[in-house]
Amino acid sequence: MTESFLQFLLTFFFLTIVFFHVAKKNFGVAIAYGLQSLVVVTLLVISFFETRNLSILAIAFLMLIVKVILAPIFIVNLIRKHNLKFLVSTYVSLPLTLIIVAALAGIAHSAIFSSLINIVPANHQFLSLALAALLISIFLTINRRGAISQIIGVLSLENSMVVFAFFAGLEQSPALQLGIAFDIIVWFMIATIFISMIYKHFGSLDVTEMKQLKD
Repeated sequence: MTESFLQFLLTFFFLTIVFFHVAKKNFGVAIAYGLQSLVVVTLLVISFFETRNLSILAIAFLMLIVKVILAPIFIVNLIRKHNLKFLVSTYVSLPLTLIIVAALAGIAHSAIFSSLINIVPANHQFLSLALAALLISIFLTINRRGAISQIIGVLSLENSMVVFAFFAGLEQSPALQLGIAFDIIVWFMIATIFISMIYKHFGSLDVTEMKQLKD
């Protein structure tokens, strides 16, 4: 597999996370997450061709079903059920959000994480970008006020961990990936009930509407 193709996949993966921060329409975010997960599936397929490990191929197929197909459908159904056309706002303004995103990307490429991103020296640039994706996904869960956006942030964080592990040469056991897939399915079921209860009680999925719960 050529380095340029891997670079394309990782760059596209990174850009989907940036898109999560600036997107206004929930539908676009759901589609972007599906495409992001497709990158993860593609990397798993690449890993299969390199190792010829059938369990990796099986996990890739499972990820295709759960993350690329079921997850976006779940998100879109929530949008339609609660008539959500737009994402709620962020805690910080868009310009400041982009500045923080750029700063996190810079930090990921700095000497602070040099020992981490040099686990595999040949993949230094890949690991830097994967680490940046991980940090920016964490920021997404903190900065967005909407419950759906925060769900996307957590799912994106998990994808980023898988991508980082791929380029770091860390072996991912099929049992672990199977457990993650099962966990995501159960989480979707719980999230559907939880989000429906939030919307029914508060009439919004803006988490700032829950401030009164502190009283």
